[in-house]
Amino acid sequence: MRKLILELKLNEKFLKNLNFLIDKIESIELLELLKLDFEKRIKMAIAAINMKEGCNIGDIKMPDYVEIFTVLQKKDNRYICLMKVKYFKSLNSLAKKFNIDIIWDTPSILTKEKMVVSVSGNEENLKKILNLFKNIGKVTKISFVKSKYNEQTILSCLTDKQRKILIVAKNNGYYTYPRKINSKELSDIIGLSKPTVVQHLRKAEGRIMSNIFAGY
Repeated sequence: MRKLILELKLNEKFLKNLNFLIDKIESIELLELLKLDFEKRIKMAIAAINMKEGCNIGDIKMPDYVEIFTVLQKKDNRYICLMKVKYFKSLNSLAKKFNIDIIWDTPSILTKEKMVVSVSGNEENLKKILNLFKNIGKVTKISFVKSKYNEQTILSCLTDKQRKILIVAKNNGYYTYPRKINSKELSDIIGLSKPTVVQHLRKAEGRIMSNIFAGY
């Protein structure tokens, strides 16, 4: 697996969607990605918002597609926040194309001057994501590094449904040896049919294995 770090100069069309924000902040840094659903255009994350001198987070007039659930920590002009973002409707068709078998990683930083994005995956999917990012800005810097396995981010390559089912399976002993429950018992707990549960598990397992062993 390789890690791609991109630096982009965002185009004017994309920047217009951020006018409410970029004149009041120094930067936004992604600290932890909690949920990413490109089909529903939803992103939930813990982020650090670094305000400009003389501004506070209350000065930001959040549009209906951005919600700050809570400020977890404040130190000087730095706010650690739990946030939810719904991708702009104008980017709806493009957002769905980002549903690629990759891991969204850090550093991930947004400023008025640039956007830094980090993703990990195999070479084919990194090329796809690179071409997609060219739709929202000019790539000014590219770097590839060897990706390190991180148990906290490896599940981010899964869909929300795959992740939920995989976690329920793990917590109920489906992956112990010998197994504590079979696929039929697991499907009863989840409330879905056995073929549906097995299909989600196989796809989840395949995605995780592909990311771990990419390049071998």
